[in-house]
Amino acid sequence: MQIPSAIVTLVIGMLLALGGLWIGQNINLLPIDASVNAPIYDELFQVLFTIGTILFVGIVGLLVYSLIRFRRRSGQLGDGIAIEGNLPLEIFWTAVPAIVVLFVGLYSYDIYDRMGGMVPLAHDHMAVSGEERIWGGISSGSTLTDNTSATALPIDVTAMQFAFLFHYPEGDITAGELHVPANRPVTLHMEAKDVIHAFWVPEFRLKQDVIPGQPTQLSFTATRPGRYPIVCAELCGPYHGGMRSTVVVDEPDEWDAWFSSNAKTEDTTTT
Repeated sequence: MQIPSAIVTLVIGMLLALGGLWIGQNINLLPIDASVNAPIYDELFQVLFTIGTILFVGIVGLLVYSLIRFRRRSGQLGDGIAIEGNLPLEIFWTAVPAIVVLFVGLYSYDIYDRMGGMVPLAHDHMAVSGEERIWGGISSGSTLTDNTSATALPIDVTAMQFAFLFHYPEGDITAGELHVPANRPVTLHMEAKDVIHAFWVPEFRLKQDVIPGQPTQLSFTATRPGRYPIVCAELCGPYHGGMRSTVVVDEPDEWDAWFSSNAKTEDTTTT
């Protein structure tokens, strides 16, 4: 007994969907997550990876099947059968991509908006722990609740060809590496001295342009102690590829020790 093509198509579609979901949930191509907002970005990536896997395997599988099933046989000299019009198929391959694109667009916009991406030149990438929602509008001096309840640490970032400099106003510290405490909000006030640069930390899932004459801001909370690369992601000159630095995420006690050992103390002696 021949199985109806509709049932075969349904089974193949279910296998593709289940396989894509498994791959999207179990294969991770991203670096480790080291900030509170990184899991939100990773969820979007998993969704896109799942959809991409289903489409890739489905299209390539159909192509390979067609190449084998409808190949020219030995001794065949004529053209293939002329087949025109299949309204259900045309509706299907128009409706499904439209729904997928609409879903991805709305989902991406929602995450971008929750990350503060719609605020011009001031991207506040903060998250409230435990609620899995993004906190917008955080600036220097504001506070967070739950595990991130702390005053935001302000840091001035200067980008120039071809280096980043970090200045801590509270301790009058200037360093070539960015040191931040884990689980405390940090607000970077960034400016460029020459051309457009970009501050990018892949493990934080954060990137912000640094524009000359137009200060920008980036807020985040690091969660995983360690050393992570800072990369300039905007072509800024012949040595753009070498414009790198490091963000060091310390445990709170270790960061306090680093800050105390580097802070400039005021001279209180009198003459």
